[in-house]
Amino acid sequence: MNDFAATPRLILLPAVDVAAGQAVRLTQGAAGSETGYGDPVDAALEWARQGAEWIHLVDLDAAFGRGSNAVVLRKAIKAVKGVQVELSGGIRDDATLEAALESGAARINLGTAALENPEWAADVIGRYGEAIAVGLDVRGTTLAARGWTREGGDLWDVLGRLEEANCSRYVVTDVTKDGTLRGPNLELLREMTTRTPKPVVASGGISSLDDIAALRELVPLGVEGAIVGKALYAGAFTLAEALDVAGR
Repeated sequence: MNDFAATPRLILLPAVDVAAGQAVRLTQGAAGSETGYGDPVDAALEWARQGAEWIHLVDLDAAFGRGSNAVVLRKAIKAVKGVQVELSGGIRDDATLEAALESGAARINLGTAALENPEWAADVIGRYGEAIAVGLDVRGTTLAARGWTREGGDLWDVLGRLEEANCSRYVVTDVTKDGTLRGPNLELLREMTTRTPKPVVASGGISSLDDIAALRELVPLGVEGAIVGKALYAGAFTLAEALDVAGR
């Protein structure tokens, strides 16, 4: 057995981003850069059919503060029963959090709220533990908030605060890479693993099976998983192929 085959597996989370009731992908998180990919329920079912254990489901309209896709998200979660769902987008108070948890999602990914309402976020982390992850969306080391339309502070300052709150997991997205198929920011991910003992989920830029192999090599450092989006929709590889490289 070679060294790579002995590396622990990388958990893959194929993404279904939803805007105006449709599955879409953005480029660098910019509103208006959507490319449509049809029915989100069909997309989720396809990832489940190809072997997904997790799906990363995002309400882009809620993230941008321009509406909600809660009904279709619930349909997608119900349709892929047996697959765990990480839900993200517009979860900023008790009402939206409780609705997200009641939808059947296994994990909720907080974004803007963790930056703008740290006391609430710390309380939620304390109450729900492993069910809460925090998304850290960055340009350089500056965090992006409100659907990536505003600056949200320094990454390392916010990480320190979240560590004090005992956050269980971080989803780290390099906004400049997201939707560009230019490869993940391995340096940022390595730096994250030196600053927290908690699992890190990588997001943004995956373009090839080689990228997935490179991320799998970071698993012993603390990179637990990777969100894969545009490369799957663009047909760069199938989810089944990616899962083979990730170690299933």
